[in-house]
Amino acid sequence: MAYATVTLYAQPYDITATGFYFKTYEEYEEKVAALKNEAGLPVEEFEIQFVDGDNVEARFAKAVGLNQVNVEKFLECVEDWGGDEMIRAILMLEDGFVGFDENSEPSDFEDIDVYEDMTMEDLAEHFVDEGLFGDIPEAIAGYLDYEKIARDLSMDYSETTVDGRQFIYRWC
Repeated sequence: MAYATVTLYAQPYDITATGFYFKTYEEYEEKVAALKNEAGLPVEEFEIQFVDGDNVEARFAKAVGLNQVNVEKFLECVEDWGGDEMIRAILMLEDGFVGFDENSEPSDFEDIDVYEDMTMEDLAEHFVDEGLFGDIPEAIAGYLDYEKIARDLSMDYSETTVDGRQFIYRWC
């Protein structure tokens, strides 16, 4: 199975062994099986480091706490999940809403409202336009203080930037 274009590095905790780069879990397993320390003993514990990939994949690696236990699932997700699915996971994982393990699926990261490329004021205007605050006559709409509405929304919504894209989100 070929994985996406991420490159990872397995840094042994054993200082007498040399680490290695890998792109697939199969490659990782082969290199782990072949690696011996100076005494000729197998090396079993590694720090997994993200070396190369796009910004979303790098942030996803950090959010999942990439390590030797979840490296297989991480590589599977990078290959199978879309960028939007990884972004939803990043937002929820970084805020501690959910955990990440070998059973994680995109559906685990759906309980979040996400708005892209908006400020809090934009979101306030969007909610007014959508009727979230009921029918507001046009004559009154011009007098609404969207800055105050935005400040109230910031109590329930968070803002972040992922790969240069602005997101506003909240846990459902």
